This record gives sequence, structure tokens and C-alpha cells, in this order.
Amino acid sequence: MNATETMHLQGVNLRFYVHSNAKHKGRLLYEWILEQARDQGLAGGSAFRAIAGFGRHGVLHEESFFELAGDLPVRVEFVLRESEAEQLLKTVREAGAALVYTSSPIEIGVLGGDDD
Repeated sequence: MNATETMHLQGVNLRFYVHSNAKHKGRLLYEWILEQARDQGLAGGSAFRAIAGFGRHGVLHEESFFELAGDLPVRVEFVLRESEAEQLLKTVREAGAALVYTSSPIEIGVLGGDDD
């Protein structure tokens, strides 16, 4: 594929929303989710920490100079094939992890960039 060609795939944007200090099986929950995805052979995932946010309980959490390690929202995100998303969701569900997630259909494109 040259730099002007594009590869298109249909996929899923899977996002998990957790608190930064939430734990599951002795690990930070966002780390545990990333480890499960890696163990399943998924191509990658990322965790993003918010600077402020609130959830279903209405409690506002904000990053401040004096509290940089507070209980802020974290989004753990994956771009996957539908079958991969279903498998990761099954793993998280069966483990009993308490969290919110979203799943949206997406088009995945890869532009140029030979791996040579």
C-alpha cells in the first residue's frame, strides 16, 4: 500500500469509564482492563485521565494543585473488530467489574505508512 492508498475496516470503539483509584482483583481497574485486553492479543488500548468530571452520583471530581492523585474519571479506550469487543466485554462482565461502558460502530482507516 502506498501513501495515497487507504485501508478501511468496520469496527467498534469500546470505551470503559472508571474512577482512577477503583480496584479490581487487587489492581487498579483501568490497568486490569488493559491487561485483559493484552492477554487476549488485542492490538492496543489506552487509558485517559480526565481533569474534571462527575458521574451518575453527581459528585464533581476535579484535579487541583494540592490533589493531583484524586479520584478522577479514567476512560479506557479500544478500537476493535466487533468480535474482539464482544470477547473483551464478556471477560469484564464475567469478572464482575463494576463500571460503565459505551460501544459505537466506527470505520477504521489506515493511511500509508509502510512498516518497512
